[in-house]
Amino acid sequence: MMQSLTFLFLFLFLAVTLSNIYAFAPSKIQQVRSHRVPLFQQKASHHDDEYVMDNSSSSSSSSSSSSNNSITSTRRESIVRSLTTAASSMTSLGLIMSASGIITTNIQPANAEEGSAADSTKLIEFTVDNLDGIPGKTGKIVMKLRPDWAPIGAERFAKLTEIGFWDDARAFRVLPGFIVQFGINGDPTKQALWRKSIMDDPVKVGNKRGTVTFATAGPNTRTTQIFINTGDNVFLDKQGFSPIGEIVEGMDIVDKFYSGYGEGGPRGNGPNQGLIQAKGNEYLTKSYPKLSYFTSAKFI
Repeated sequence: MMQSLTFLFLFLFLAVTLSNIYAFAPSKIQQVRSHRVPLFQQKASHHDDEYVMDNSSSSSSSSSSSSNNSITSTRRESIVRSLTTAASSMTSLGLIMSASGIITTNIQPANAEEGSAADSTKLIEFTVDNLDGIPGKTGKIVMKLRPDWAPIGAERFAKLTEIGFWDDARAFRVLPGFIVQFGINGDPTKQALWRKSIMDDPVKVGNKRGTVTFATAGPNTRTTQIFINTGDNVFLDKQGFSPIGEIVEGMDIVDKFYSGYGEGGPRGNGPNQGLIQAKGNEYLTKSYPKLSYFTSAKFI
């Protein structure tokens, strides 16, 4: 009797799975992917570059593709409905099998927080030099890491802090009222050890002034580059930028990071990310000596 029930439930599971695979026909998936490609190219023309675009830059792309938005939205809604149906069917199947004694499960709410993430908020103190481009002009900022917002990103940031990754790292892209971007180590050999990207976290809070977020080159491409929002950039939320923490002390210091070089190359006259990756601080100290930088970063 038990073997018959097992066979029946396995048959139902396969039927549900196959029906939802059919909903994700290759042509439909390809259509969604092809629609998203221009956005990634706009964010970064080089695979090493990790950018977050301001609202004015992204608006031109969105207006040029407005004629396709309703079609793409319909496709996305269809895919979401298929996913929802699959998830619902599989959940029901699991509950039935559990009730029948075929399997035992420990079901928890989808939004349940892990204990370690909820309890591991930490404070990190950064000491900054070259404020306003003046050697010896220093200040301190304190960041509160928020794994309850973004556990994957917060874990990566904590690991980088523990090994001293931020020490002597330059804020190479400073756009007043928008962001301060940093996170390429001054030693190319050390930077190369952290090229493996991490998965994205869902966006739980907005990119408001003072929040700290990973820069990306597209979905699931976060590595080491970080930006501090110096303006209310909530338009970034829909682009998938998930804050991992917030500055709780010293935003006045953040506003003093040297910004005279403007946008990074090749878009502007500022540092080129590819050259930073290849040459590190040897390139930056020679060509962009006024950049503000971290002398230390530690948990407090």
